[in-house]
Amino acid sequence: MNVQLLRPRVSDLVFQLYGRPVHPELFDILAARRIERADFRLAVQITRTGHVISWENRDVFLTEITAANDQPLPEKRRLLHRRLCQEQSTALSCAHGVRYQASFQVEVLRPEIFVHIHDEILMDGAKRGLLHRFEPTRYCGLSPLGLVTAEARPGCLFLASFHTFPDECTVVKTQSLIEIPS
Repeated sequence: MNVQLLRPRVSDLVFQLYGRPVHPELFDILAARRIERADFRLAVQITRTGHVISWENRDVFLTEITAANDQPLPEKRRLLHRRLCQEQSTALSCAHGVRYQASFQVEVLRPEIFVHIHDEILMDGAKRGLLHRFEPTRYCGLSPLGLVTAEARPGCLFLASFHTFPDECTVVKTQSLIEIPS
């Protein structure tokens, strides 16, 4: 396996939010999907380190990123920078009344529970969202997974991501809510 394609350790991951686009050439994009609605555009990308999600309407642009802490990313208009560990949540008021909320957690599981959760994520990803299966790792030959789902409702967008790390029996989960005023 190419060293460039190996995922970083979970302890090296950070969660970031930008109030601007971030150049896609900064990431190893493995899967992508775009959604356009009358009131917003959404770009979802699964990367080697997690995901890049860009949301924009006519007034606001937000980019959510999970990346390795040592990955060179811009600091200009970075609204959040948090190490992914344990369970955390945050909320921000953005321009034009847009509100952004996020929670993220790192779950280290017993191997038998990890395998069960991994299989559930794989089955869910086959039905909805954007799913990427990495090359299998040493642990039981399981493939690390990246799954991002998006659910739009009037006045809001709910995003969820699940990234598995079989060698560490760990699942990184993020949930984000973007509320748009009427």
